[in-house]
Amino acid sequence: MATMRNAGRRLRSVLTGLAGLAVLAGSALAHMPYLLPAQFDVGKRGHISVEASFSDHVFIPDITMRDAPFHMLAPDGSRREVGPVTHLRDLAVFEADLAQEGTYRLTSGLRLGRKGRMYRADGGWRMAGEGRPAPQGVELVAVQSVTLAEAYVTRGRATDGVLRPHGGGLEIVPLSHPGGLSSGADAAFRVLFDGKPLPGAAVTLHRGAAGGDGGKGTQQAETDADGRVTLRPDLAGTYLLLVRHRTRAPAGAETPYRSYTYTLTFDAT
Repeated sequence: MATMRNAGRRLRSVLTGLAGLAVLAGSALAHMPYLLPAQFDVGKRGHISVEASFSDHVFIPDITMRDAPFHMLAPDGSRREVGPVTHLRDLAVFEADLAQEGTYRLTSGLRLGRKGRMYRADGGWRMAGEGRPAPQGVELVAVQSVTLAEAYVTRGRATDGVLRPHGGGLEIVPLSHPGGLSSGADAAFRVLFDGKPLPGAAVTLHRGAAGGDGGKGTQQAETDADGRVTLRPDLAGTYLLLVRHRTRAPAGAETPYRSYTYTLTFDAT
């Protein structure tokens, strides 16, 4: 079970930046969303404090997460609302009551973000302005960001009722309990899109500075045909797992394409 950690100390630490990702540079689309609970194993405490933000650098808040439908799933699977959200300039903060014993799924909820344009290149999608101008003659299409950030916390005995997938949009489903992940051991996940395995998706694991090397640890892997991916947290600390997927938007959407980003925050002991 993950040990308790001081959220203020983590917030002040210098953490790892993005490396090797096809990020949407030059706009708010570039930022990773994240949720950061004060603890992942709260023991007997009946509440949890959480910060939320968008950032180019893991866990260093940059843009407060406004208009997000924050909520949580209780151990029995029911949806529960969280406390009032306080929006600071760089981050949002809220508390959530943990009335039941077991594992909770904290979530930002799906959040529609800014719009941009992208084009096809090298077998995938590249954003206009993503490090270089769009080549002449390419077809530019409108795209909107959709973000979802999640984390799991446990009060008392760990349970697995909330590990089931949402079944909509982009998500990473832990294949073993996220409260029991250890440094030096494999951690397996499955990436889903609209409830179906997403093969060939690039997944990146970032480690925070508490890992002991200034937060320079970054791993990348690709999902297999069943959407599975295995990574190994090499040191104890707090990690952010990130995946993006750009595809056609559902009927009735504001743009013909969407750029989905999902992040999962967890501790490895």
